[in-house]
Amino acid sequence: MTDAADDKPLILLTNPIHPEAVARLEIHARVVTAPDTGAETLRRLARDAAGMIVRAQLPDDILDHAPRLRGIVRHGVGLDFVPLPAATARGVPVANLPGSNTRAVAEYAFAALFDLRRRLAHLDRTLRAQGWLAAKTLANDLPEIGGTTLGVLGLGEIGRAVAGIGRHGFGMRVLGTARTPRGLDGLAEPVPIEHLFAESDAVVIACPLTPETRGLVDAGLIGRMKPDAVLINVARGPIVEADALADALEAGRIGGAALDVFAVQPLPEDHRLRGCPNLLLTPHVAGTTATSLRTMGLGAAEAMLAILRGERPATVVNPEIYG
Repeated sequence: MTDAADDKPLILLTNPIHPEAVARLEIHARVVTAPDTGAETLRRLARDAAGMIVRAQLPDDILDHAPRLRGIVRHGVGLDFVPLPAATARGVPVANLPGSNTRAVAEYAFAALFDLRRRLAHLDRTLRAQGWLAAKTLANDLPEIGGTTLGVLGLGEIGRAVAGIGRHGFGMRVLGTARTPRGLDGLAEPVPIEHLFAESDAVVIACPLTPETRGLVDAGLIGRMKPDAVLINVARGPIVEADALADALEAGRIGGAALDVFAVQPLPEDHRLRGCPNLLLTPHVAGTTATSLRTMGLGAAEAMLAILRGERPATVVNPEIYG
């Protein structure tokens, strides 16, 4: 006799997702979480998968190892983790979750900016180690962010949220550069990228990783920044040339930087960036909060269940497969 559970389609999770989302999926499917995100592990587990919910980089050839695959859902927004052309060529729908972690990433951008500008953790350490007066004196040279100029590279959901917080929350002048800078509703002044880097006191990178943006923030653009300006990357690591940024930080040519994303993740222990001054490093967590994980998990589950029912998910990114 065949167990009824064996008749349920298998959903492969590259990483754990919110338990409420798992519970929702398990009503209709078997759910397997990969023990690691190595390419061979994902290829092996994909063999029986009807669907995949993706939080890590898929191998480029994953579709060759997934003959039963009916759909892929990106647990998040960026599609660089998914071999979209291969999925489209095979008629496999791919969906993502636009807006699901926008607020989390925008909040991170300003948390990083405050860390770089007001240096509260540094003040705390100085107070504990050197005393009240030593810490208090440090504050004399720390700037406010209100009234300064914020540059936003990429004006999608996240870039617009960052621009809105800067403009309406802190009275910042906001400059923006995007491939299609339309519908800004007064949030940002559209400017060429060279102008954005030269005029901004803080630059937030929020554009997608594409062939055009890979290596876009190079020594030339970083060299245009003001000596006290800071750079914050909440997008993708390869957009910024790491050596060019390290050169500028080590030479004191810019005021500082915050990086949540890297070309190689996890960031290698011997990577040059780890030794740079005035650099805040975090492990790709800008979009990760308890709130956003629940939102993304439940959104991913609903999109996947729609695919399994044969429906077109609302946020499909390759609608051309439907003819």
